Amino acid sequence: MDRNQATGLILFAAVILIYSLFFASGPEIQPIEETTTPTSQLGSVDTIESTVETLPDSLIDQQRLSKYGVLAPLTFGEEKEAILENEEVKITFSTKGGSLKQVELKNYKSWTQEPLYLLDENSSSLEFQLESRLGPLSLADLYFTPTLETKEVDGISSQVLTLAAATESGQIIQKFTLENGSFVVQKTFEIQNLQGVFTGNTLNLAWDDQVKAQEKDLAESRRKTQINYYLNSGSYENLGLGDDLEEEQVNEPVKWIGFSQRFFTAGIIAETGFQNVKLAQSTPNDSSIVRSMNAQLSIPLESGKAAFAYYFGPDQYKTLKKVTEGFEQNVDMGYFFVSWVNKWIVVHLFEFLEKYFSSYGIIIIIIVLLIKLALMPLTYKSYIGMAKMRVIKPEIDELKEKYGEDPTKMQQEQMKLFSQLGVSPISGCLPLLLQMPFLFAMFFFFPNAIELRQESFLWANDLSTYDEFIKLPFTIPFYGAHVSLFTLLMTVSQIVYTHFNNQLTTATGPMKNLGYIMPVMFMFILNSYPAGLSFYYFVSNMVTFGQQALIKLFVDDTKIRQKVEENKLKNVNKKKSKFQQRLEDAMKAADANKKK
Repeated sequence: MDRNQATGLILFAAVILIYSLFFASGPEIQPIEETTTPTSQLGSVDTIESTVETLPDSLIDQQRLSKYGVLAPLTFGEEKEAILENEEVKITFSTKGGSLKQVELKNYKSWTQEPLYLLDENSSSLEFQLESRLGPLSLADLYFTPTLETKEVDGISSQVLTLAAATESGQIIQKFTLENGSFVVQKTFEIQNLQGVFTGNTLNLAWDDQVKAQEKDLAESRRKTQINYYLNSGSYENLGLGDDLEEEQVNEPVKWIGFSQRFFTAGIIAETGFQNVKLAQSTPNDSSIVRSMNAQLSIPLESGKAAFAYYFGPDQYKTLKKVTEGFEQNVDMGYFFVSWVNKWIVVHLFEFLEKYFSSYGIIIIIIVLLIKLALMPLTYKSYIGMAKMRVIKPEIDELKEKYGEDPTKMQQEQMKLFSQLGVSPISGCLPLLLQMPFLFAMFFFFPNAIELRQESFLWANDLSTYDEFIKLPFTIPFYGAHVSLFTLLMTVSQIVYTHFNNQLTTATGPMKNLGYIMPVMFMFILNSYPAGLSFYYFVSNMVTFGQQALIKLFVDDTKIRQKVEENKLKNVNKKKSKFQQRLEDAMKAADANKKK
């Protein structure tokens, strides 16, 4: 080979080498088949995928800048926890968004005796959004710096947690204040020196809560769990207690919203009024969840500022009444004609007696005695009225024999007899009717009385739920799979009382038998109701026995008969009253129409 050939070969090799280094493509990567990959190959595949998905820091920054603008630096950080607490409640916040992570009520336990968390990050979320020139901005995307301090104003000590997210342009501040002994958390929100960044004038909230089961009786908890709300106009509303999905678009400003369960409420309270409120609730199949609740609302911003409050605490009437207008209505005190008994009498009695007695069974007994003592004059009048009807029973029986075939004539003659003898047929019933609000008031008070929660008495471990004296191996329709001994005792005492009472009255036929049927019906109804309620009715029946036995010692039927005879002589020439005359005329007209 001469020098020219050697030079040509060297140049050719150099060209091939340069081409292979700078221009030739690498080996083709074959597509991964959807078959099981050997373990030895997984590492190389993951490396390739992670290399493809990883973006340069400069590109990430560019994406953040396009989405968040001047707030992009606030999207970097490390999530930490900040705690606000007093002797009643412990609230855990996240520095990411300043969101609520957990609310623990320190002085209460779940029915399994675990710490009671009213909210936690797995079951509840509160997401705040602001409208910006780059689109909706969630506060959960920003990191805040916490500062905790203690302040004292007018002798009241408070913990103040400040969460600040600051840039060179300005800052967003969330401040939470919790007073000692309070369940209310005051919150202020403020935007400082971020002109042109935000375009809206509202802070929007979406609150989702899977209300956790805190009580043993899930069915009773669901009967008492609903979304309540109160309009600025002063009207209390709720979404009801149905199991199906219920939704409500509220067109008026709303003062407060309460996610209220049987004994506890998580609520949000406006300083002025929430706007654009949408509410929804439903009942899931999950037995660990009482209800699914959702609230969406807008909080007005005035010069970049807003103020509102949270309530996380017990459904205790006097505690709720101090929170804000109408907030006590998260506790169901009954219909208007019985609620006054609970609001003005029973609640105060409980609070007073709690200072001196630790046993709530004893407190219930004392309340029965006090109420019965206050109603003693009505009980006495009722007994006297029934005694008068009893002593004139022979005259009534004569009328039945004489006019039994003519009901209209029978009624006319009975009224005439009552007028002559000075006896009113309703004199025994009216005093009992006046006592009914007290009887029905307890039907609403005890199922909602948090004071009885997890309080034991005799064989009942918890007076706020049924006492399972005997657990049945089967379920009886409309009754349940257990026997409540307090309910059984109440039923037996009511039947005995009815039998005793029938000896004192002139009741016959269906009315007489109704007194035996009603206690049995209530036994089925109250078997799954709180033991405290059944115990109250049982004690009430026993005290009534004692009252009537005592009255009987001082009431002589002979003297009552003598008084009736005196009235008979006195009223022998008594003219009919206008009311009596009109009543007789109406009865005659009705009888005539019936014959036609």
